[in-house]
Amino acid sequence: MKTVSSPTIKLSPQSLKKGVVILDMDEYQELRQAAVPTYYLTGKAAKALDREVEEALQENRAGKTRRIKSLADLR
Repeated sequence: MKTVSSPTIKLSPQSLKKGVVILDMDEYQELRQAAVPTYYLTGKAAKALDREVEEALQENRAGKTRRIKSLADLR
């Protein structure tokens, strides 16, 4: 790995608090291609999923769920 000197980069204090990552363009492109795409549901599919999630949350609040370490624990 080569060390390259470059002009000073100015960063806001907010960026420094959050953290900063510096990648070369090839690494960045590889990460972008490997990223999982985001899908947004609309219409009937979205309503059905919302209903299913709400039911699961209600069951969890009611204590009807349990923590497992693996799927083998379901037997």
